[in-house]
Parts: sequence; structure tokens; C-alpha cells
Amino acid sequence: MVDAEKWISIARRVLDTEIEGLQAVRHQLDGGFSQAVEAMAACTGRVVITGVGKSGLVGRKIAATLSSTGTPSFFLHPVEGAHGDMGMIRDEDVVLAISNSGNTDEVNAILPTMRSLGATIVCLVGRCGSRMAELSDIVIEAAVPREACPMGLAPTASTTAHLAVGDAMAVCLMEHKAFKESDFQRFHPGGSLGQRLSLCVDNLMHTANIPVVETGTALERALSVLNDGKLGLVGVIDGDQRLLGVLSDGDVRRLFCANGLDRAAPIDGVMTADPKRARLGDSAAQVLDIMELHQITVLPVVGDDERLAGLVHLHDLLGKGQLSFSKPESDGGKPA
Repeated sequence: MVDAEKWISIARRVLDTEIEGLQAVRHQLDGGFSQAVEAMAACTGRVVITGVGKSGLVGRKIAATLSSTGTPSFFLHPVEGAHGDMGMIRDEDVVLAISNSGNTDEVNAILPTMRSLGATIVCLVGRCGSRMAELSDIVIEAAVPREACPMGLAPTASTTAHLAVGDAMAVCLMEHKAFKESDFQRFHPGGSLGQRLSLCVDNLMHTANIPVVETGTALERALSVLNDGKLGLVGVIDGDQRLLGVLSDGDVRRLFCANGLDRAAPIDGVMTADPKRARLGDSAAQVLDIMELHQITVLPVVGDDERLAGLVHLHDLLGKGQLSFSKPESDGGKPA
């Protein structure tokens, strides 16, 4: 218990020191920060972030946050930049250099070249009188009273402060660009879509009132079921529910264009026999691969006994929700 109290006491002291640092930087924000935000908002290129050591790690996180919130950004290691990667810099770019001391040789060595290429240089530093500040067009001061490290050596409070300033930049740019939740989702497909594609197709397919007819059914009846089903496809089964074929909207269109639309003819003669299919237990990602490979929008799902278990639409896999391809007549709508 004594040790537990000791560690909690130290942890609280560290957090107090970091809070102190954040409060100090909060009061330091001035026109330099505003100029930096305006420069990044007006940037028609990318925001290029550079730094080494802990500042480099902070820079990578800031670059990732900016990119995911609508401001194209990437991290450039200064050593790699000095050995050829400077070719990625364009005159429409804005460079954000990060250093607590402002005297980081690796970064300062490449800033003149970046400026000669036409990029605007912004620095985030703990010392306004540093060499980095002299080399920059815009200076953001972020000086903390002390580090949380007991020796005052390990970057702790300073990196927290720089990270927070980066977050503040990102939020300001989101406000400036009226970045919405829909935009955020567009930049983060791996979250919702990635999780959805890991689901089993059993959980995504349509199973209730699916459009299906038995073999031998007249085409006229099949067309009615196809229209009412609103999925763009009707399954054809035998008496044991085994899948024999399908008739899609595309099949009907081709029949019409070829003058082969005999409404009295049995479905067997015009259906697509032995169609592509998914199987119970397949992942949504596997089913999506089949659809993309064969350019299929709707796919039947069968069990091991080939009995039709359901139908899955491309939009079900991509998370578009319940589908409706035509509006009810009461709404005055027309088929899409």
C-alpha cells in the first residue's frame, strides 16, 4: 500500500506539471498561431511536418490528425529530406517544423532549402530567440516552465504541449473548412466499413419475404415478384428450395432489347442458370470480392445443401442500410 500511494503521488505530480505547461502555452498563443492557421487553411498543397526524436513522434501524430480531419499532411524526416526526399516539397506547401530548443541541427539544416523551394515555414518552438525561429516565416511559441522529468531532461511536458497545440491547429482548421461528421466518416472508412466487412454474410443478407419463384413459373409471374421484391433480382428454386437460377433487372432489359420477352414462357428458359452465389458463413469481404470480380450487385446466399437462404445486396455490405429501389405509389414516386 505504501508503494501504491508513492506511485500515485508521483503520477499526480507529473500530471500537475504537464497541466502547468499547458496553461503556460495557452497564455502564449498569439498572432503567430493565428497566422499559422490561416496559412494552412489557404494552403493548396500539403502541410509538411518535420522534426526529430520526440518532436518527430509528435509531428507524426499531428500529421495524422490533420490528414484525417481534412488537411492533407505528411511527415518528412529531416535526415531523409537532406538525402533526396526534399523533392516532395512544392512551392504551395506549408512546412511545420517542431523543436523544443529550436536549435535542432538536422531540422535547421533543411529549412533554408525548403524556403528556397517556395514553401512557407512555420515553427513550433519553446524558444522564440532560437535559430529555427530566425529561419521561419511564422513562429508559434510553446514554452513550458519545466519538464515533468525529475532531472528536467526527458521531453515530457514540452511534448504534451506541442501535441496539444497540434490538436488546436487541427480543430481550428476543421472549423475554418466547416468539416462535418460526414466528411470525417469519408476519411475513416476503415472504422465502420472495415468492421462491417468482417461480419458474416448471414448477419447482412435479406431473409424475410425474399423474391423467389419455383421452376416452371411463367415469366409474367416472375416479373411481378421481381418488381415487388425491390432488390433487382428474383431467385428460382426447385421444390426442395435448392437454387437453380436467377432473373435480374439486367436479364429483363436484355430480353426486351432482343424481343425475347414472352410473358407466357416458363422462367426456366430465360433465367441465368447455375448463378454465382455466396455461402452461409462467408465473410462480407469474401462476398464483396465475388461481386466486384463478376460485377454483380445482388447475390444469392445458399447453404451446403444448395438451398436458398437469402439475398445480399452490395449496399448491405457497404452499410447503406435498408434498401428501397422504388417509392410506394402513395408517395407519388416512380421506380428508380
